[in-house]
Amino acid sequence: MQDGLNGFPHWMLKEIFEQPDALDRTLSAYNESALAPVRQWLEGVQEIVIAASGSSRHAGLVAELILEDRAGIHVDVEYASEYVYRSEARLKQAAVIVVSQSGETADTLAALRKAKEMGQKTLAITNVATSSMAREADVALTTQAGVEKAIPATKSFTTQLLLLASLADQAAKQRNLPVLGVDTVVPGLIAQMRVWLPRWQQVVAVAAGRLQAAETFLFLGRGVHYAIAREGALKLKESSYIHAEGYPSGELKHGPNALVGSKTPLVMIATVDRNDAESVQRYEKVLQLMQDMRTQGAPIFAVANEGDAQVAGLADAIVEVPAAPEHLLPILEVVPLQLFAYFMAIGRGIDVDKPRNLVKSVVVE
Repeated sequence: MQDGLNGFPHWMLKEIFEQPDALDRTLSAYNESALAPVRQWLEGVQEIVIAASGSSRHAGLVAELILEDRAGIHVDVEYASEYVYRSEARLKQAAVIVVSQSGETADTLAALRKAKEMGQKTLAITNVATSSMAREADVALTTQAGVEKAIPATKSFTTQLLLLASLADQAAKQRNLPVLGVDTVVPGLIAQMRVWLPRWQQVVAVAAGRLQAAETFLFLGRGVHYAIAREGALKLKESSYIHAEGYPSGELKHGPNALVGSKTPLVMIATVDRNDAESVQRYEKVLQLMQDMRTQGAPIFAVANEGDAQVAGLADAIVEVPAAPEHLLPILEVVPLQLFAYFMAIGRGIDVDKPRNLVKSVVVE
């Protein structure tokens, strides 16, 4: 066994279990004082473009909804590789956030440099304080995830979600709008994650074993959960070489439903914030879709709230997460999906830490 694994069989699993510590460090590093440069950067900002790739782009998709819903700032999320081809006239008024684990991702770095050439405000979120993006952006926030040795992003992703939520809180405060309360709510979520991780490991290992023979999956979610569905699908693809796609739940019947059947399992994110009327409405739509998909014979693996008997009655397998505010649920619900990708991969004898054809930092387009 490799040194440093501390009893874990793979770096990916170890890094999944390191997420509570990574989140705790990141939260501690960015108190109100440390976020002062962010508040200054946000002054006068009415429009933001987030440029990122891979998992970092999925974090950006979550941030898009939080910033729009909580702070009223219009946000576009761009593939960094496409950003450099956008019309300059369209981009001149927008501030730009780049998100990258390494801070050296070639297409994202190119997007940052284009934004700076055009005189736009820039902010970088990376996991490396000495990276090119951190040095070149007007403001830099560093996730405190620590070194991530497995190629699939896990703790770097959840710490990105945390920093982006913190940024949204700062924007909401400036506009005298209700905040998520990241600094007060997230400590409790971190404590719950520590308790739930061993339970998730056991439950997800069983679910993965039951679905091991599947060759294609559809991941479904609504609102911020759509971004997590995409992230779950990406994790499965890169870790286990199984085809998977992430869709908004409401889009399933607009074409992808032709694929649904006994050989196409659905991974459905069916969490809910009972204190949020819009979240409840989305949840009810997901329940209806689950009922419809059962009639089509699709195996359903659901991510749901603790004790949700309705989802449990409709799903073939279920992994529960504790209650949380709607916009912070992604930090919890993505972890079982990371574990699902992990167990599907090792069930197929794949080196999950070093998937074929992939590198940790894409420094050449």
